[in-house]
Amino acid sequence: MTGPGSPHGPADGGRRRRPPQRPLPAEGAPPRPAPPRPRRQPAPEEFSRHRGELSGPPGDVPPPPDPQQPRGGRRRRYVEGPPPDERPTEVLHLGPERFDQDPRDPRDPYEDEYYEYDEYDDEDYEDHADYEDGYEDEDYEDEDRAEPEYFDDERDDPPRRGRGGRGKRALGWIGAIAVIVLLAGAAWFGARELLGFGYEDYEGSGESDVLVQVADGDTTSSIAGKLEENDVVASAKAFVEASEGDSRVLSVQPGYYVMKTRMSGSSAVEQLVSPRARVGQLEIRGGTELDDTVQPDDKVTDGVLSLLSKASCADLNGTSTCVPVEQLREAAKTADLAALGAPPWAAEAVAEVDDYRRIEGLIVPGVYDVRPGADANELLGMVLQKSASRLRAAGLPDDAEPTGKTPYEVLIIASVIEREAVKQDFEKVSRVIYNRLDEGMRLEMDSTVNYPLDEPVIRTDPADRQRPGPYNTYQNTGLPPTPIGAPSEQAIEAAEEPAEGDWLFFVKCEKNGLSCFSETYDEHRRNVEDAQSRGVF
Repeated sequence: MTGPGSPHGPADGGRRRRPPQRPLPAEGAPPRPAPPRPRRQPAPEEFSRHRGELSGPPGDVPPPPDPQQPRGGRRRRYVEGPPPDERPTEVLHLGPERFDQDPRDPRDPYEDEYYEYDEYDDEDYEDHADYEDGYEDEDYEDEDRAEPEYFDDERDDPPRRGRGGRGKRALGWIGAIAVIVLLAGAAWFGARELLGFGYEDYEGSGESDVLVQVADGDTTSSIAGKLEENDVVASAKAFVEASEGDSRVLSVQPGYYVMKTRMSGSSAVEQLVSPRARVGQLEIRGGTELDDTVQPDDKVTDGVLSLLSKASCADLNGTSTCVPVEQLREAAKTADLAALGAPPWAAEAVAEVDDYRRIEGLIVPGVYDVRPGADANELLGMVLQKSASRLRAAGLPDDAEPTGKTPYEVLIIASVIEREAVKQDFEKVSRVIYNRLDEGMRLEMDSTVNYPLDEPVIRTDPADRQRPGPYNTYQNTGLPPTPIGAPSEQAIEAAEEPAEGDWLFFVKCEKNGLSCFSETYDEHRRNVEDAQSRGVF
């Protein structure tokens, strides 16, 4: 309910009811104060200014009748624009009166501004009067009016701009601070990169021993990261900064290095490039056997097992990591070679060999890195896996097929070539072996006779040639049961592609190791006599 005055129409004819006229005061008499007007009672529900709906606690009043349904009585219509205040009060006009009204007229000059009414039958109006506003006509028949009260109208308040302005200013300050922080961070990062500060670093030469592996292809940054992971340096940056300008770091080879924990960056660089830091390395040369060999001057040459045993040694915090040769020999005899990483075709070929020599020739020449502290099986696995990749690079097993031999037989032939000749004669010696095998002749190679004797010399005496054994090719026809040493890649390639020729014999006839080849035995005897006469052997 909004606006002053009664919302109900009169009972006679639907015309608007006016309050009784009061007599005008006599001329010159003081104005008579108006009696107090009773305040209207609040309606059970309020009118929403913005949506034109009645709101209130649910269930307090019945829902309004459907506006589409015709009904009698007076119906309130809302005019365009914001609705007036729900609880009107009388406003005192202290300025000039409304220009078109008699100043002595006690009626409110503004009472008819907000509402218009439709005329309906009085009976219908009386039926719906209570529903629409919940008031009786008697409430408005009294001439008394309440004292005027003033309420703030939110519609007339100017928009508040202070808070929004402060919010925009705050966002501006936040953006400015963020830009300053970003610029400061970029400046700090650039200064740290250029001047080399801002990273952690230990002091001193370190505390306890630790093993660090440098892999193939590792950069200085990669090495620095591994050192940090093992607590060798406090940060990778400490090592990188200390290695700047030191070209020795660039020459660090793949392998295992003994470092210490909690080293300064400069101490870590000095330790890494030191020759004594690298451990676990062994180099196998072409023709090297599993066991040690004794030279004519009684000097002992380390075999593969001895080299592997020495490579396993390191002193870590006062404890030796060496694996004895006996443990390596036992592992070579009993271990599952395929599980250790030997090629399947080789593991199958030596399955019936009940001896540690079954791994002979499967460890080819080259440089190997093994981890000190590993057991015998692990050490053998490291070198066998690396050898398997090198055998594939040399063409085994695929390139053995054109020869008519198995890959393992080609490997045996290559090991004999390695021990019998120099590289310039590899292909010719290979052809002699193939020709003799094709002719069903004994190989009669001194290298195979000396193999179980652990003697590297080429020549043998009659007693040695009469000694029985599987490796005595003077007594046996065909190839020995296993390779007799570590064949190089060049020897393997020569065994896969022998030279063309009908040679059946050869003998060392030059002091540089070159041999003379012949097709007949008589020619061969002449070559032998000539070489002896010149003191070649």
